[in-house]
Amino acid sequence: MDAEWRVLRRVFGDRKQLLSLSGPIILVTGLALWIALLWGGWTLLFASAENILRDTRNGGPISWSERFYFIGYTVFTMGNGDFTPQGARWQTATALAAGSGMLFVTLSVTYILSVLDAVTQKRSFASSVSGLGKQSSSILEQSRDAEGFHGLELPLNSITTELNTLTSNHKAYPVLHYFHSPKAKYAPAVSVVVLDELLTILRFGTSKQHRPADTIIEGTRSSVQNYLETLHGSFVTPADCSPPSPGLQSLREAGVTTVSDEEFADSLATVEERRRQLLGLIESDCREWPNESDDGASTTSDE
Repeated sequence: MDAEWRVLRRVFGDRKQLLSLSGPIILVTGLALWIALLWGGWTLLFASAENILRDTRNGGPISWSERFYFIGYTVFTMGNGDFTPQGARWQTATALAAGSGMLFVTLSVTYILSVLDAVTQKRSFASSVSGLGKQSSSILEQSRDAEGFHGLELPLNSITTELNTLTSNHKAYPVLHYFHSPKAKYAPAVSVVVLDELLTILRFGTSKQHRPADTIIEGTRSSVQNYLETLHGSFVTPADCSPPSPGLQSLREAGVTTVSDEEFADSLATVEERRRQLLGLIESDCREWPNESDDGASTTSDE
């Protein structure tokens, strides 16, 4: 799948509308490969001996193409009856071929529906994060009240649950990573970065009395880490350099008490590897880091 994704990226370039076809293409290609292996395997088995099939129409010798045809309508339970197996052993093999076909069709339909449901949940998670705001600093500015950021506790709990579900879905359906969204607000890669930058600012940039409970922050950070570990190696490798550091100036201008820039920079150094993984995640999804200008405006163009 990863090799196919790289080929599609090379062919489609950065055209996100075309990249959105990658997931369905890889899913269909995988199913086609399963069909080819199943069909080919049974064909080779029934080609291993002579006189195991009888032509009920012409009575002549059975060719390779006719064996291939016989396996096709047996596996997909068409039941044409043009050829019949000879002997109990080959009759049993025919029954097993038909059973494997029925099982394959059932599992394929179940798998496709499960993947589509996981894609919906994937985009729902991204929408939950982008619904709070497009940037971590803007989310903080909008969620601030007289007591700080305690109003974020409920949304963070909900988002953590959705992220844990997304992580489980990636483990169950690896093809899920290749379902690309044209819009950044529906892209989990962008949402995970925005979420983690939000948590980083809360954890290392604001005073403890104003931020949500540490158990909530650390729980969500742990969910992000589990998500990154699930994608690490198979889909995502850490970037060679660190992404831009989040700024605290816009929060200070909004009246939020923050730590000094030096203290914040020292804290960011302790999570450099994690942030490089996040940058690798963004790059693997053909996105740009959701950076902010000095005035807090987003520089992301694919909203």
